[in-house]
Amino acid sequence: MTSRVYRVMHRTRYTYNDDVSSSYGRCYLTPRELPGQRVHSAVVEIEPEPDDRSTGVDVYGNQDSYFHVRTAHRELTVTAHSVVEVDPVDQGLVLGPARTPWESARPAAVGTREARLAAEFVLDLDPPEITPAVREYAAQVFTPGRPLVEAVTDLTTRIYTDFTYRSGATAISTRVDTVMRRREGVCQDFARVAIACLRSLGLAARYESGYLATDPPPGQEKVFGADASHAWAAVWLPDDRWLAFDPTNDKLVDERHVTLAWGRDYDDVPPLRGVIYTDSTKSQIDVSVDVSPIEDPADGLGDRADSPESGAAR
Repeated sequence: MTSRVYRVMHRTRYTYNDDVSSSYGRCYLTPRELPGQRVHSAVVEIEPEPDDRSTGVDVYGNQDSYFHVRTAHRELTVTAHSVVEVDPVDQGLVLGPARTPWESARPAAVGTREARLAAEFVLDLDPPEITPAVREYAAQVFTPGRPLVEAVTDLTTRIYTDFTYRSGATAISTRVDTVMRRREGVCQDFARVAIACLRSLGLAARYESGYLATDPPPGQEKVFGADASHAWAAVWLPDDRWLAFDPTNDKLVDERHVTLAWGRDYDDVPPLRGVIYTDSTKSQIDVSVDVSPIEDPADGLGDRADSPESGAAR
């Protein structure tokens, strides 16, 4: 298989019924540079023009953008454009270390420097997400001595089968225990269920955000802006690689996935978060995402290549 190149657009528009005098924002909208992923161009455009903005790299290596708009406004639009090339995953290289018993992938059992760094991703959240229901669900999959890749693949399929994808069924604040009880949610819920299961067993797991290239139904043209941000999970391997998997789609992450950022949970890498000062009593948010394959990375560069600036699919 060959590499795939995508032009990605992610637009978030906030509207208010009164003036906003000041708006502070932080966003994770710039794809990561990875061994199997190359960012050919990336820019984040903000309207109104910020009075102050900067970019940085967080503790997990993600690029984030800060901005402060002091111009009075009733609409704020943040648009990220990027051109990203993604390679097919070398399953032999990644899955080799994952064929050992899952117990051997516990950072506590490995003892290397890399394992000590990965141990952060074993810790539960606050408030806790590892509940008796999570432990019971994980124990059905991770039986003693089972190869890690086999168990992770089984967990991926079980979540896909046992949980119903339903947009609007949950909110960002919905707890894993609630999702376990209702057996429905969206991509970030299923990723967080998988992460809680892995951590309940002493395995290191992280939350990954990005996009999934989707194809329109047969006979229909692709609708610009009809895609969505996506999320999946990854488990740490003893050779310090991570095996990424997508419970929403019952598959391992491949060249259709564009990685934006990762952390311990969604709260570490929200696409956009901020604070506003206003007397407005009503607001509305509209999000539009488009992931379009292109033949040549240069086709997507345009005028944005020279810019200094570089959030459920099923």
